[in-house]
Amino acid sequence: METQNVFKRFGRLCFDDQTMQERIPKTVYQQLHKMREEGLAWVPEVADVVAEAMKDWAIEHGATHYIHWFTPMTGASAGKHDSFIDNVKNGEPIVRFSGKLLSKGESDASSFPSGGLRTTFEARGYTTWDPTSPAFVLGTTLYIPTAFCGYNGEALDQKTPVLRSMQVLNKQALRVLRALGDTESVSVRPTVGAEQEYFLVDKQLLDKRLDLKVCGYTLSGARPPKGQELEDHYYGSMSERVRNFMRELDEELWQIGVPAKTEHNEVAPGQYELANIYACANIALDHNQITMELMRKVALRHGFACLLHEKPFEGINGSGKHNNWSLITSTGLNLLEPTENPVENLPFLITLCAVIAAVDEHADLLRLSTACPGNDLRLGANEAPPAIISIFLGDPLTRLLQSLAEGHAYEMGNRSHLRTGVKGLPRFTLDDNDRNRTSPFAFTGNKFEFRMVGSSQSIGLANTVLCAIVADKMHDFADKLEHAENVEAVVAEIVHDTWEAHSKVIFNGNNYSAEWREEAARRGLPDIPTMVDAAGAFVSEKNMALFERTKVFNRSECSSRYEVLLEAYIKPTRIAVATLLELTRRSYLPAACSYLNSITQLQAGAQQLQISCAYPAEVAQKLAASIDNCAAAATAAEVALANIPLTLAAPEAACQMQRLESEEMATLRSCCNTLETLMPEDFWPVPGYSALLYDV
Repeated sequence: METQNVFKRFGRLCFDDQTMQERIPKTVYQQLHKMREEGLAWVPEVADVVAEAMKDWAIEHGATHYIHWFTPMTGASAGKHDSFIDNVKNGEPIVRFSGKLLSKGESDASSFPSGGLRTTFEARGYTTWDPTSPAFVLGTTLYIPTAFCGYNGEALDQKTPVLRSMQVLNKQALRVLRALGDTESVSVRPTVGAEQEYFLVDKQLLDKRLDLKVCGYTLSGARPPKGQELEDHYYGSMSERVRNFMRELDEELWQIGVPAKTEHNEVAPGQYELANIYACANIALDHNQITMELMRKVALRHGFACLLHEKPFEGINGSGKHNNWSLITSTGLNLLEPTENPVENLPFLITLCAVIAAVDEHADLLRLSTACPGNDLRLGANEAPPAIISIFLGDPLTRLLQSLAEGHAYEMGNRSHLRTGVKGLPRFTLDDNDRNRTSPFAFTGNKFEFRMVGSSQSIGLANTVLCAIVADKMHDFADKLEHAENVEAVVAEIVHDTWEAHSKVIFNGNNYSAEWREEAARRGLPDIPTMVDAAGAFVSEKNMALFERTKVFNRSECSSRYEVLLEAYIKPTRIAVATLLELTRRSYLPAACSYLNSITQLQAGAQQLQISCAYPAEVAQKLAASIDNCAAAATAAEVALANIPLTLAAPEAACQMQRLESEEMATLRSCCNTLETLMPEDFWPVPGYSALLYDV
């Protein structure tokens, strides 16, 4: 078994901290370390030294090219490949890689979504090295993580806002810690661990379905006789084919320093999950992006296609991405760790209150950060949290806050032990509270698990919003603490005020229940069911003011992202409607007519032979009616789509497209599904759900 050797290869293709210490002078490394760890200003001289060392190391590991790798507002990874060849002399290539090339790249910013920040005649955009995120070699290319900005510094990507929000959160959290007497911490960082859900389907089957190839999810599909009713797939045994895929994916990720940790079967057949170990938020963003990229590539080598869409199959659980978020100081203190005595843990109490207040005041922004077309099909479907933001704290922590807020003494009870009734099984101490898998924002011991992010989404915006809103509350608390004569009294006041104003957002029950929707409405918590409804949060005065205060976005950037978000709904929905129309007209209806013809011929033959058989006539009648219904629904969807001109303003177009999707397109889908149930498998022109879900 090569397990030990595999682990020894961990990070061998990653230009990480250890590699830099070995390859660059100590003084330069110390400067870079301070820039990375303490947020000190950029020192240009560092780049030349790092670039030379990085180039030599990459070439030693087989690299011939480098790429400024970034995440534009499409959510997908991007970059162009440049070779290390800088010139040719006497027929020999001259290989160079300077600090300037490391630090700065250029791209046509008008070719990526910008919401009007960049136009065709103002196309220049820059990629700039993120020195806090390690470069790595993948294949023959050195990947350099970068931010992507417009000519005037406008954020055109997912990473720049994350870095800005981390910067302001670090500043405000340090102010709080200093006021509480912490003189040792020099930085506070958000750490993130992303749990990535996905589906695997046989590639040959996917190639026979236009909807999966073009849209990434099925636009029609009759329910299979067996779905997930037996709950036998979750944590179940994997096929050897799937296990081989996971082994190769692990090794690919480990070699470039991505700490892939946990993998298992998910609830739905054909669905799986991979979780990475925690990393600083911007590095976690890079880790998740490359994880998604490699999932697709490695899947193909094993004859699979990896589906990252939030709802690939109607009636089957969709996929999300749980974003586990915490705050860690440079001294290793987790600010969301209650410790044995949370009553006297002032940093914990302040951080907890900042999160609760921030989530309650900016629930619309958190919902916005999870807005994508696929999530509209997933959220609130008894498989994912509803589109109502609430916080699960667990009963012990809830009672603690309430007691402190009301001025009552609170004593931590002794934790009980797991009692199985079997003497030979281990006894261990239980956690403070059970898990709540229905909550969108759940406290899980020393972190918050934000469970609403879509599986196809970048985690950039979710963490940008989290860091920004918590930093804003930290700022307010720091102002109070820095002028306090009695710090403990001010902390008590903050706890009291937070409970009084924001306890309504705390809910420890079943978020899937109809009763919770009614209760949430009584509490005044917003219910924002769709992406189109959520988009407006970007341009509300309250939120734009927040982003300006924290310097995470300016007003132009907020407006641009509002436009980009609407376009990210309009265009995929238009493509989905057009794809379903093509499938209906060029595949489903012709196949149904062909089967109807064979049935009527059978019926005519039976009559000629004077054989009494009612079944063909019954099938023919149902099939003919279903064909007519399907054709009429297709015409209605086509007319509705034509009535939404491409020149229509984005807000109006999004609303009309949303109505089309929920009415005409939904009707057409239902008609196609009915048609499928009336036809034999060998006549239906595309693989059905049973084959897609179980042929893995």
